[in-house]
Amino acid sequence: QVPFQQDFQKPNSRIGFHKSGSKLRFLPQRAPGAMTGVGTEDDIPLGERKTVTDFCYLLDKSKQLFNGLRDLPQYGHKQWQSYFGRTFDVYTKLWKFQQQHRQVLDNRYGLKRWQIGEVASKIGQLYYHYYLRTSETSYLNEAFSFYSAIRQRSYYYQVNKEDRPELVVKKLRYYARYIVVCLLLNKMDLVKVLVKELSEEIEDYTQRFNTEDQLEWNLVLQEVAAFIEADPVMVLNDDNAVVITSNRLSEGGVPQLEQGMVVGQLTLADALIIGNCNNQVKFSELTIDMFRMLQALEREPVNLATQMNKPGTLQEPSEKPAKRENPHKYLLYKPTFSQLYTFLSASFKELPANSVLLVYLSATGVFPTGHSDYEGPYDFGGVLTNSNRDVVNGETVQKRNQAQKEMHCLHPGDLFPFTRKPLFIIVDSSNSTAYKNFSNLFGQPVVCLLSPTVYPKSMQGWCFNNFKKYTVYKKV
Repeated sequence: QVPFQQDFQKPNSRIGFHKSGSKLRFLPQRAPGAMTGVGTEDDIPLGERKTVTDFCYLLDKSKQLFNGLRDLPQYGHKQWQSYFGRTFDVYTKLWKFQQQHRQVLDNRYGLKRWQIGEVASKIGQLYYHYYLRTSETSYLNEAFSFYSAIRQRSYYYQVNKEDRPELVVKKLRYYARYIVVCLLLNKMDLVKVLVKELSEEIEDYTQRFNTEDQLEWNLVLQEVAAFIEADPVMVLNDDNAVVITSNRLSEGGVPQLEQGMVVGQLTLADALIIGNCNNQVKFSELTIDMFRMLQALEREPVNLATQMNKPGTLQEPSEKPAKRENPHKYLLYKPTFSQLYTFLSASFKELPANSVLLVYLSATGVFPTGHSDYEGPYDFGGVLTNSNRDVVNGETVQKRNQAQKEMHCLHPGDLFPFTRKPLFIIVDSSNSTAYKNFSNLFGQPVVCLLSPTVYPKSMQGWCFNNFKKYTVYKKV
């Protein structure tokens, strides 16, 4: 897969990124002055030389912090928060600095438009990854606002005129990231436009440069095209126009409790969404099942600027965010057993009191190879976990004795230790029946929803995520 862990100004105006207190704001920037030429270092006044030095320091610091994000632990709620805050702070200072000193940087440093675009693109990535870490859909909206500005103002327009393939790749990655965000926001009309533009950019890229990643980018196009077509059901309004429906919970969308019903004392706080189906439609590291289910556990995103009644302002994530409205989620695409168990253990450890852990398993079924006289929690098979070495095209390379259990499998018994706290399990699999006799050993609330094992071939994805609308309760 093409990596998504790397990486604003044209036609009429430029966008600034200004920090005021804890808020980030788009501001119009003045065009560069009439100064021309770079000159030698001796010709540069001391003040301008210091400006360039300070800019280089902020630029290097921002790259260092951004690259360090990938080294943070992927699990746990607290270890990464302060690091994200420092990274946002440096990028805010960098953007404000280049805004205030654009004339000097243009003429003395030779600042390129694609360099400014790269900084702005990384700010968008920060918001997106902050959404992944917190499940707060408002930050997904902020990522969209940055990516949208990049396209509207054609910030990467001049890249195609330079004979540097690595710059074109930055533009292609930007498109891929933008498409992911638009998919998550259900902006399907825009997704189709972006896919068309990306296809044209890839065609131009492969014709101009003799690259080795042509097949990878074509695969990206194929994946997103299949992803769009995976949901063939269309909802029409009275004017026969297509209505884009959402699986997220909207304001006022929670049904009223029936008379006599009492709200429970348990809150859904954490969720593991696991996708490990062979040959299922996916884009990036989101299968269609994961994509649908993660939205079912979220409220509709809110524009932070609108929320604060100050149009044009953006909110920088604080080190102590407000109480989450959405349950925290881990998205695990084809995890190994050890990876799955690590994230499961982390969620179990940090689960607050009076809270529920949800585990959604969308995975290929693993069936027992023989009959055992004793039928226990490891004798019915389970669902597949990934193996980096032992599985090729879904087939186990190393044959095992029939008396042995499949090691690359999440058996029902593997989840028993986690029933010490309230647990909600959803199994979308061809071997979901392996969990039908799931035991409640510790007297805590346990719910198991099991999908049918046979379904129509025309159906994309499994049973529990193939509805056009979910109703998700905060209290269970």
